[in-house]
Amino acid sequence: MALERLRIGIDLGGTKIAGVALDSEGATRAEGRVPTPRGDYGGTLAAVADLVAALEAEAGTGGASVGVGMPGAVSRATGLIKNANSVWLNGKPFARDLSARLNRPVRVENDANCLAVSEAVDGAGAGAGIVWAVILGTGVGSGIAVEGRALAGRNAIAGEWGHNPLPWPQDDERPGPACYCGRHGCIETWLSGPGLAADFHRSTGETWKGEAIVAAALSGEARARASLARYLDRLGRGIAHVVNILDPDVIVLGGGLSRIESIVAALPEAITPHVFSDAFDTPVRASLHGDASGVRGAAWLWEDTE
Repeated sequence: MALERLRIGIDLGGTKIAGVALDSEGATRAEGRVPTPRGDYGGTLAAVADLVAALEAEAGTGGASVGVGMPGAVSRATGLIKNANSVWLNGKPFARDLSARLNRPVRVENDANCLAVSEAVDGAGAGAGIVWAVILGTGVGSGIAVEGRALAGRNAIAGEWGHNPLPWPQDDERPGPACYCGRHGCIETWLSGPGLAADFHRSTGETWKGEAIVAAALSGEARARASLARYLDRLGRGIAHVVNILDPDVIVLGGGLSRIESIVAALPEAITPHVFSDAFDTPVRASLHGDASGVRGAAWLWEDTE
């Protein structure tokens, strides 16, 4: 009897590398994680290859397909990694080198696209034609899945939402906070967890973490409530701008801020006034698989191999 061919997904982060082996039904057959060898390109390749081998050994099979989700993307022009905050990967032929080490093809995608794929295949957007997945965490980004497959775009930047300007800015939002990309007022500077904390600091002079601001707002603290209201208004504007272009079937939220039920529940009302339509009924949902969505989505990059 032939061994079942599994799909392995790798989530290559800045501090850890997570891996999972899924069967054809999406059930987990093996999983693991190892520290990321920060600053060491060769060490990172070796760590990923060793993790793949360990997952295959645990699952009792070999020859699995391998997908990798990571910040940044493979340049269509050069085949090299670009835009990764794990900067030791930038300018390197990571996909080619990993394929050579594993002696098989690999697929590499942006981690936000992997979130979108995961939630489109068997998550909060299962069955939807177009799933737009938004990451609200330490950073802000998004990914798009169409019929369960990642939409990377001609320049491998589809879904790069966080480094666009905040839509419909008010006078006191211009030019906006400085962003590490060299511009001002990027969506990420407003809608990340640090962005929420920075807004609270600007209005109160006090330094609180985003989680504390949300907790205080939910308990009725006036300054925190005002900061959270500004956050929701900006998030509604930011999402509506993409809805007016992409008109997705489902919007899925990932990242730490997506776990706050009050934010998810309040978003449709914040989005609606800015949508160029007589009605807005697009579902807005928290990711079903949570922190596991990225690694599962990397495995599902090979969903078309059945």
